[in-house]
Amino acid sequence: MTIDVKPTASHFINGEYIEGGTEDLPVIYPYTGEVVATLKLADDALVDQAVAAAKAAQPAWAAMSGVERGRILRRAADIMRERNRELSEIETMDTGKPLQETLVADAASGAEALEYFGGLAASLGGEHIQLGDDFAYTRREALGVCVGIGAWNYPIQIASWKSAPALACGNTMVFKPSETTPLSALKLAEILIEAGAPAGVFNVVQGKGAVGSRLVTHPDVAKVSLTGSVPTGRKVYAAAAEGLRHVTMELGGKSPLVIFDDANIENAVSAAINANFYSSGQICSNGTRVFVQKGIKEAFLSRLAERLKGVKMGDPMDEEVNFGPMVSEQQISIVEGYQAKAQAEGARLISGGKRLDGPGYWMEPTVYADVADDMTIAKEEIFGPVMSVLDFETEEEAIKRANATEFGLAAGVFTNDLSRGHRVAAAFEAGTTWINTYNLTPVEVPFGGSKMSGVGRENGRAAIEHYSEMKTVYVAMGDTEAPF
Repeated sequence: MTIDVKPTASHFINGEYIEGGTEDLPVIYPYTGEVVATLKLADDALVDQAVAAAKAAQPAWAAMSGVERGRILRRAADIMRERNRELSEIETMDTGKPLQETLVADAASGAEALEYFGGLAASLGGEHIQLGDDFAYTRREALGVCVGIGAWNYPIQIASWKSAPALACGNTMVFKPSETTPLSALKLAEILIEAGAPAGVFNVVQGKGAVGSRLVTHPDVAKVSLTGSVPTGRKVYAAAAEGLRHVTMELGGKSPLVIFDDANIENAVSAAINANFYSSGQICSNGTRVFVQKGIKEAFLSRLAERLKGVKMGDPMDEEVNFGPMVSEQQISIVEGYQAKAQAEGARLISGGKRLDGPGYWMEPTVYADVADDMTIAKEEIFGPVMSVLDFETEEEAIKRANATEFGLAAGVFTNDLSRGHRVAAAFEAGTTWINTYNLTPVEVPFGGSKMSGVGRENGRAAIEHYSEMKTVYVAMGDTEAPF
């Protein structure tokens, strides 16, 4: 089954589709390797046009009441839910993820973000501070024009996670999707207009690094929010800092999942599967270093191997399929390189390990055991369906080794000892942690990393702090004194 995913035009600026730009941008269906649409990369003039549209629209949008802005965001959420299947099919064509997954995890999550921040919009105020007869009050104000730069693994979710809090606070946005998955952000722009957002409030331009660079250094941009790799994050952070722009960075990870011998093995195996093979392993917060206490190591590996027999590959549009191709030839080649290093460095291959023949970008779900901390697959982010299983003896050892990484995006612990669960979660050097589950990211709670995995938080009320600033107003009720 193939659907028509060709958009009306490549870019969405000031409330309408606009064609134009430089070189072609082919959209490739990862299941077949076929080009299903061709867009254009934006040139400098289009980038400037999008920023100008956002700047022009921002004062009136910020002047609207929070109730009015929130109503538009909630209406957009309703439209997204009504069109969930259409949006999910586009996301599957763009990313290769199974429709079974995109129906519940992509546009649905985007709709939740729009609904959540739409509900918060009316409550975004300041406080009154009494100072004797004088007093002060604070105002929460929008930053201005925000730039969102998306990743290719969750295109419409990321666009929504960034735009929802930005727009709720009265900002406007220019969003650049990943050049690998450029389609669904355009649909979000359509939906926001249909929901009542004024032209210019949310704009989309297609591009690669040059377009991103022009956006993050544009003098009219006040805030940059990036989801991407650590190397990209370093460049974007440095460029944004030159203009002292506000920045949120959600970057990569090499997250630990620690499983103690008192854990429920079935649940722990389920979490390890979700933490390594959901989205074919292409999730930044994945728990790719699975530390299993020695007492249950072989039982864990045995049950994992049995569960992996339930993998069903095939046409991602078939809702029975539960494992899809990787996103691109480039990405699967990177993962092949890590497979070679793993085997050369002595990791024990338990299952998978091979690229599959045929069209598309298929890599088997892969498990390595007897992985040592100094092996390449235990240190570097692979971003593919490769699980590293390491064993440990004590809680102290597990915590020390789990934290021995430059990354700090996520971490998880499985144990039936409630005290230990909280103790280990507190000891993890990571921004997002789970006890007896993994990779659940409801919009109500903050999400983000520490160390090299980023700065700032997305989702929850914490996101409001990153898309607004406080103004203090001091009010004197009496005379003003001076020494002369």
